[in-house]
Amino acid sequence: MTSLRGTLFAAIRSLVRGKSFLKVLLLRRTEETPAIQAPEDTAPTEVESPSASLSPSASTPLSTPLSSSPSSTPSSAATTIPISQQINTTRPVADFLSEAEELLLRPVESARLGLFSRQLKDQYRERLFASPACMLPSYNHQLPNGQEFGRYLCLDVGGSTLRVALIELHGQNRKELEEPESNILCIQTVKITPDVKRLEGMQFFDWVAFHIAETVSKVGGVKNAADEALPMGLAWSFPIEQTSLRGGLLQGMGKGFHAADSLEGQDLGDIIQTACTSYGLCVELAAIVNDSAAALLSEAYVRTSTRFSLILGTGVNMAVHLPVSMIGRPKFGSRPEAWFDSASHVIVNTELSMFGCGLLPTMRWDMLLKADHLRPDFQPLEQMVSGYYLGEICRFALIEATTTTGLFRGILPPSLLKPYSLDTETLSIIESDSSPSLEEATAIFHSRHPCIDGSAPTKADIATVRALASLVSQRSAAIVAAAVYAMWLLKIETEGELQHGLADSSEGMLARRHADAAKAELSIMHERTAVAFNGSVLERYPRYLEQCQGILNELLLGDAKAGEPAGVIEMVPAKESSLLGAAVSLACLKA
Repeated sequence: MTSLRGTLFAAIRSLVRGKSFLKVLLLRRTEETPAIQAPEDTAPTEVESPSASLSPSASTPLSTPLSSSPSSTPSSAATTIPISQQINTTRPVADFLSEAEELLLRPVESARLGLFSRQLKDQYRERLFASPACMLPSYNHQLPNGQEFGRYLCLDVGGSTLRVALIELHGQNRKELEEPESNILCIQTVKITPDVKRLEGMQFFDWVAFHIAETVSKVGGVKNAADEALPMGLAWSFPIEQTSLRGGLLQGMGKGFHAADSLEGQDLGDIIQTACTSYGLCVELAAIVNDSAAALLSEAYVRTSTRFSLILGTGVNMAVHLPVSMIGRPKFGSRPEAWFDSASHVIVNTELSMFGCGLLPTMRWDMLLKADHLRPDFQPLEQMVSGYYLGEICRFALIEATTTTGLFRGILPPSLLKPYSLDTETLSIIESDSSPSLEEATAIFHSRHPCIDGSAPTKADIATVRALASLVSQRSAAIVAAAVYAMWLLKIETEGELQHGLADSSEGMLARRHADAAKAELSIMHERTAVAFNGSVLERYPRYLEQCQGILNELLLGDAKAGEPAGVIEMVPAKESSLLGAAVSLACLKA
C-alpha cells in the first residue's frame, strides 16, 4: 500500500516535470485503501531556524551569485503548473520542518559521520589505484620550505577574468621583520567578455599575451630577447592533459570559449610561449597548476604544515600531498625514472566531487535533483555540498512546503518553478539576517521571487525559508568536514605504510630517504595540519566555515577518546592563491 509520504513524493516529482500536482495526487490516492483521514487545516506558523551544531557567529553573505555551471549541466526545462491547481494544505509547518531536520541532519550526526568518513577513506584508497578520472597525480612533487625567493610573472586564466601579476617572494624570514612573505608588485585584472570568448585559436592567446606585455611594461619595460627570460607560471582553470610541469595538451575549454577550436591537442605551454614571443616578451612558461594545487602551494609557503587544499564555491575539489608509491603507476603516464627517484610525494588532484556514490545519505529532494540531471551520479558529493546545488535542493523543499503546508499562502512564487532559479547567494543573505523582523531577508526574497499577486511574503514564510536553508547548509558543512577528515585519515594511513614498508628496506639510500620523508609527514599530521581553503561558500556563507571546523574538531576528538592517534586540522584561508601558487610552483623549481 502506498503511503501518504510516497504519494506526495511522486506528486512533487510530477509537478517538477510539468504535470498537474492535483491530477497525480488524486490518481495515486484512488489506488490506496483504506483512505487516510486528513487532519484539520492548519495555517502556517512562525518558526525559528534550527539551531546549528556550533555557536553562530557573525558572517557576511555571498556578494556574488554562484552562476557558473558545473561540468555536467542539469536540465534547464522550466517546471510548469497552473497556479489555480492547489490542494488543501493540511500539514503544520513545524511538523514539516521537524521531518526535514530529521532527514537532513540525523544522517550526519557526529557518530555516523565517523563511520561515513572511514567508508569514504576506503573509497579514496581504492581510486588511488583504479580510477583514471580522479586521484590524479600532478607534476608538483616539491613543497616549499618558506625560504624561496625571487620575482615571477604569473597568469590566472579563469572562466570570467584574466589576471596578470608580477609577484615577488621574500621568504618566511620576513616575518621577524613583520613584513609580508610576498608582494604583488603589479596586477592587472581584465574581464573576459563574450567577444573575447569567441576569439578562435591563437587570437585568444595573442589577446592574453597583449595583456601580459601591458603588465610587464608598468614595472620597468618589456624585456627584449637579450635579457634573461622572466619565469612565468600559469593557473589554468580548464581541462588539460598535462604532460609535464610546463606543458599539456589543450582540450575543449567549454563555457563559451572558442580558443581551443583549432588548437585542441596542441601543447598549451608552446602555444602561450609562441604568443608571448610575438609580442617581444622574453618570458619562459615553466609551470602550469590547477586551482586546488595552487591553493595548497600558496599556503604551504607561509605555513609549512599545509598538506591539503579545499575549493568550495560553485563546485568542490581538494588537493592532497600523498606518497608516490601509494598511487597506481599507470596514473603517472610516461614520466622518466629520474622523476620517481626524486619524488617521494606528489600533490594529487582528487576530483573530490566524484566521490560518495553509494555512501552519501540521500533523501527525497536529492532524488528529485538527480531525476532531472543529465549525469545524476557523475558528481554525487558535489550535488550535496556545492554552491551550485544548495539552492536547488532548497527549491524542491519549498515546492513541497507550499503544496503541503500552505507556505506562501499555498501559491508558489512563479519564478521558483524554473530549475536552479533559487541561488545560494540568496540563501546566504537570508541566513545572515538574524534580526527579529527578517526585514532584509524578506526584501531580497521578494525582489527576486515575487508572489504572483505582488504581495510580500510573510515573516513566517521567510522564517521557513531561512530554516530550510540552514538545514541544507548544515548538512553540506557536515559532509565537507567528513570528506576532509577522510582525506586526513588516508594520508595518515598511507604515510604509515610507506614508513614501515621502507624502514627496514635493503633497497638503499633512496628507500631510506623516502622512509624519512614519511616519518616527517606523520609528525606533522599528528601535531597540526593546515587545510588551505577558498571559494565563495567557505568564505562568505554565514557560519559555514565555523560549522566545518567544529565538526572536524568533533571527529578528531572522537579519535582521541578511542585511543587512536589524533591531531589538529586547521582550516586556513588561501588568499590570492591562484597567482601565489603559480609563483611558488616556479620558486620550487629553483630549490
